[in-house]
Amino acid sequence: MEKIDFKKKLKHLYGPTAKEVVQVVVPAMNYLMVDGEGEPGSKSYAQSIEALYPVSYALKFMVKKGPMAIDYGVMPLEGLWWADDMENFSVDDKAAWKWTMMMMQPDFITGEMVAEAMESVKTKKNPPALPLLRFEKFDEGKCSQILHIGPFSEEGPTVEKVHAFIDGTSALRGKHHEIYLSDIRKAASEKWRTIIRQPMD
Repeated sequence: MEKIDFKKKLKHLYGPTAKEVVQVVVPAMNYLMVDGEGEPGSKSYAQSIEALYPVSYALKFMVKKGPMAIDYGVMPLEGLWWADDMENFSVDDKAAWKWTMMMMQPDFITGEMVAEAMESVKTKKNPPALPLLRFEKFDEGKCSQILHIGPFSEEGPTVEKVHAFIDGTSALRGKHHEIYLSDIRKAASEKWRTIIRQPMD
């Protein structure tokens, strides 16, 4: 059986250093996505995660036990964050935040496989946000990113570092992107590892 570690295979995208901001080109990749609004930890946010993880794992085991016989690790949770008026995108008004929570899927995953996995999850658990889940290609292109170590509440200086790096050569575009490498239920908050990514022109 073939084994693939996509975090290692895509180390330039999923394994940045915390020492400096780096520029990367993110190719078009397929994701399971759920859209919502409001602060992290809200009911709709929790429900989006309750839909993404079981479908991602259902796909993993379909591939592992099926004709492809590939064993791969499920990719980390990712989030795009924005507000309708980016001037008001502030930690002081999280209720106005909009988001897309998502998980990257290998390129051998098809829409038909996603539909089958969703049907399987519906039969077993039927999470409330399952009907909101979609399978879509996302092409982010040129970005700057860095690893943030510590709680989410202390991301500010790290985000500013990324923005300052971009301002020196280019301009910000698109949505603030975070990739959550740690299981926050198990790891101490001072050890949480989050990739901060920002698309740029």
